[in-house]
Amino acid sequence: MTRSPAGLELAEALTLAARQLHETTTPQATLRTAVRLAVELLPGAEHAGVLEIDRGEGRRTVAWTDDIVRDAEAPELPHWERLWTSPVVRLPEGDGDGGDDESGSEDERGPGPLSDLGLRSVLSLRLRADRRRLTVLTAYSGKPKAFDDTTARLGRLFTAHVSLALNSVTVQEQLTEAMHTRDLIGQATGVLMERLEIDAAAAFESLVRASQRENVKLRDLARRIVGATEN
Repeated sequence: MTRSPAGLELAEALTLAARQLHETTTPQATLRTAVRLAVELLPGAEHAGVLEIDRGEGRRTVAWTDDIVRDAEAPELPHWERLWTSPVVRLPEGDGDGGDDESGSEDERGPGPLSDLGLRSVLSLRLRADRRRLTVLTAYSGKPKAFDDTTARLGRLFTAHVSLALNSVTVQEQLTEAMHTRDLIGQATGVLMERLEIDAAAAFESLVRASQRENVKLRDLARRIVGATEN
């Protein structure tokens, strides 16, 4: 894959990246693939990671290319907050915080604490955002001002593909979990019907009441009942 795709080469590179993203089968696998592809696809990128930010509750790195990313995402950097309102934040070399908006404009302030890790440039791209949680893909470079406007635009295109793949695999995982949960609850209902000599509606109602009384999720209680029967 070319490091500086343009025109047709860019389209081919993004198509290949999209194919690899959509071949993943879990959200975690999608994110691991995304950070690897970010380093391959984005000119200047040397490291990449995905960070989840809970509003007022801290941050956690959920995918990374190498250990330096986990160290890089530990400092309290002011630019994380900008990503709640801006889809792209780009930091050059400097002493403070800085960034850009969708147009790619950039100030002369930079990543500050990251200089201690040998990192001089940061390109953060929003993957997901709601009222409580922000998911961010970030590329890092040891070179100052490594990410220009073209790279920022390419990053926006790439993260659009990542978001689509992530949404797709998340929905599939949720559907699979829902099917498993439905089957599990059905089995637990059957156990209660036989044990209590009641019909299906009464058995399900009994299961729901027990779930509420014990403050246990319905699927967890159903799993417990089925597991006790199998043992």
